[in-house]
Amino acid sequence: MRPRSHPLALRRRRQPRAVSVLCCIVAPLAVAALAACDTTPSKEAVEAARNTFACQLTGERIVIRFDSGEARILMPGGERIILYQIAAASGVRFTNGLLELRGKGMDLQLIRDGTAIPLDACQPYAPPG
Repeated sequence: MRPRSHPLALRRRRQPRAVSVLCCIVAPLAVAALAACDTTPSKEAVEAARNTFACQLTGERIVIRFDSGEARILMPGGERIILYQIAAASGVRFTNGLLELRGKGMDLQLIRDGTAIPLDACQPYAPPG
């Protein structure tokens, strides 16, 4: 004979197995997905943005990132150029033998084949978003 439970006692209901499995799998995945949505930039991204500037070159935007003795330039057509720092009497000077970047502060110019082209409206880079 089965023991009788008290009529007022709560009976434990068993959840269907599919619901238990679903809760154990879906809940952690949802938490992981929400954690991946964190939009806080990494320390490296913040540092890179601090050393990056956007300028106008003959009316088109270029982006310059200064890092460890290099100037990395993203040209308007998508071409990527790396220039290497060389000694300058004052200000900055970078070259790769074909192209040279020089200037002081935000007053920069690119020199190609002996012709200097000023970079206008240089400002700290602000990533889209």
